[in-house]
Amino acid sequence: MNKRVIIKVSGAVQGVFFRAHIFDKAQEILLVGWVSNEPDGTVKIVVEGEEEKLKKFIEYCKEGPKFANVENLDVKWEEAKGEFEKFEIRYL
Repeated sequence: MNKRVIIKVSGAVQGVFFRAHIFDKAQEILLVGWVSNEPDGTVKIVVEGEEEKLKKFIEYCKEGPKFANVENLDVKWEEAKGEFEKFEIRYL
């Protein structure tokens, strides 16, 4: 059964290719949704897929790419809405 996760990542996560790495990981494990930099310096991710894949994805988000410094992850689980066909990077 598919689920939706809304993740807010804080720390040194902008300007370090965080979105690109998240995009690659989501593509690799066949998740759909989007990632974007937020005006407050965080990164927001809305992603849907199989629960086990989402759990692995969340673990990846805790580390991020080499130059990122993830300080906090706020994770909210919801029922999937099925509104996405692919994963994409959104730009402000």
